[in-house]
Amino acid sequence: MSVVTVSETASALPRAWSSTVLARVGTASVRVLRMDALPVEEERHDEAEALLVLDGCLELSVDGREVTVGPGGMYVVGAGVPHAVRPGSRGTLLIVDRD
Repeated sequence: MSVVTVSETASALPRAWSSTVLARVGTASVRVLRMDALPVEEERHDEAEALLVLDGCLELSVDGREVTVGPGGMYVVGAGVPHAVRPGSRGTLLIVDRD
């Protein structure tokens, strides 16, 4: 595999909140997406997911609590935990989850 420029890959995505898989590691996918200021509806997943903010800020609502994740910060959402993106999120987000 060659070096991936994550920020350039995120910038080239056709729209915000669409992701692309950068790599697969075991049963996990490493995905990148570009955030914008719009909210994203609540969701739950069968498996935990790690959310790593490369630049910008991720504003979450996790099981009714407000969580802010800044550049270089990571938040792990547990399996089955309801979470949504609050307005104001922006930048580049790396997600590690299972397909």
